[in-house]
Amino acid sequence: MKAIASFVLLVTLMGFPAAFHAAPAPEPNISVVGYFATDKVQRGRTVRVGMVIDIPDGYHINSNRPLESYLIATQLKVEAPSGVRVGPVSYPRALLKNFKFSKNKLSVYEKQIILRFDVTVPANFSGDTLDLKAHVRLQSCNDEVCFPPKNFNPDLRIGVVGPTDKVKRTNGWVFGAK
Repeated sequence: MKAIASFVLLVTLMGFPAAFHAAPAPEPNISVVGYFATDKVQRGRTVRVGMVIDIPDGYHINSNRPLESYLIATQLKVEAPSGVRVGPVSYPRALLKNFKFSKNKLSVYEKQIILRFDVTVPANFSGDTLDLKAHVRLQSCNDEVCFPPKNFNPDLRIGVVGPTDKVKRTNGWVFGAK
């Protein structure tokens, strides 16, 4: 009887080996949120904007300048109303790291990064609010595999006031307290 039970167990294990392998890691839950450096923006002035990307532990995203052609760069593009000027995006310094899926070091971001840019509102801007559409494209990976690229499209809105109206600094943790 013991021999039959051992045989059945062996056949069962051989027939279902996939059940004993670790499941692949799930895609990370990355968040992308935009912040302004002030509570409002004055007509004729510039406001600093930051896109905060939070990356869970154990994962990374490719930098804006990946070192391998097959990897997707992290990119931020911003749409603004006519007459509103959007400055160039400032990307943080990348980390150079080794991973199991590549023989070479890769240029990546981990944990939390902030992409910053300036927005200049013209003096003749007629609206009471400024609406920006951000488009963030990134590719996340863990130590063994990269996931398909994802797009994040957060909308940003800030009130617009006169050139002499007071504005208050906000979100110091994103822009540095002064």
